[in-house]
Amino acid sequence: MPRAVGKVTPQVKERVEQGLDWLAYQQEKLGHWSAQGRYPTAMTSLAGLAFLCEGSTTTQGKYSENLRRAVDFLVRRSRPNGLIGDQDDDRYTYGHGFAMLFLSQILGEEEDLERREDLIRVLSQAVIFTGQAQTNAGGWGYVSAKDGSGFDEGSTTITQVQGLRGCRNAGISVPKEIIDKAIEYIHRCTLSDGGVQYSSKGGGARPAITAAAIACLYNAGQYDDEYVPRMLEYCEKNLKPDVQDSFGHWHYAHFYYSQVEYRQGGEQWNTYLDSISRRLLREVKLLKIGDDTVAVWEQGMVGPVYTTALNLIILQLDKASLPIYQR
Repeated sequence: MPRAVGKVTPQVKERVEQGLDWLAYQQEKLGHWSAQGRYPTAMTSLAGLAFLCEGSTTTQGKYSENLRRAVDFLVRRSRPNGLIGDQDDDRYTYGHGFAMLFLSQILGEEEDLERREDLIRVLSQAVIFTGQAQTNAGGWGYVSAKDGSGFDEGSTTITQVQGLRGCRNAGISVPKEIIDKAIEYIHRCTLSDGGVQYSSKGGGARPAITAAAIACLYNAGQYDDEYVPRMLEYCEKNLKPDVQDSFGHWHYAHFYYSQVEYRQGGEQWNTYLDSISRRLLREVKLLKIGDDTVAVWEQGMVGPVYTTALNLIILQLDKASLPIYQR
């Protein structure tokens, strides 16, 4: 029987379940995940998003206990200045942005009153921190504008905007001018061929940042943005899942590009899903933990928790469990 294009196959479903089980095994006693001991805020948030995509919440589902522990860990990481994470992390804005995104998705479904109050407090302070961390150019760097001497770059900017959008959708107050400045920043970084450059100061077009920028504009409600068509054209040329990688951060790029394609819907999404599913099935590694067979993706420089979490989110977009990723 021919393969049905655009359908999540039984094999993909099995690998997703096995991947989620592998992530669950990797959770530390304190409730977090890390990349070889680094970036616990970012890794915990991404792993948490993968479990949310499955349909679990903090109160029900197979991974509810994992999610509760992850939320409690991130709430404990909230600093008096609003940063979720550690000030001595040299890339703390990534973790902060992903934590805003994850916790905002939790807030919408959270039934425990005390945890809801904690989340509202943490996210409200986090939004203030993000606003104060924005550079004069409208973007963000690896650290706040003050700590980073005004340096900005595209990928951290997208992380902040998507986190802010998640907060706004969950009922947290987000000043409109922060988003407006960020959209202007993306426009300023978009080159004539549709590629989005690394920074407002240059650095050349990057496929990963371009895909993330489109997802960011969509999250900001800019579906008819005049820059989007040529950005899409650039991504279609440079982000074919079955083409050998010609740039860095492939999984990060498709983490965002899959969101863009999913929002496009129809045959375009079906073709993309079929292509990327086949590639991810080729790349997956099966392991035995006790009597269980689990699945992990080990590609990339950041580590298997990062790559596995991103891939699991991609492969579960069709479930439409998270408001931020819905059409």
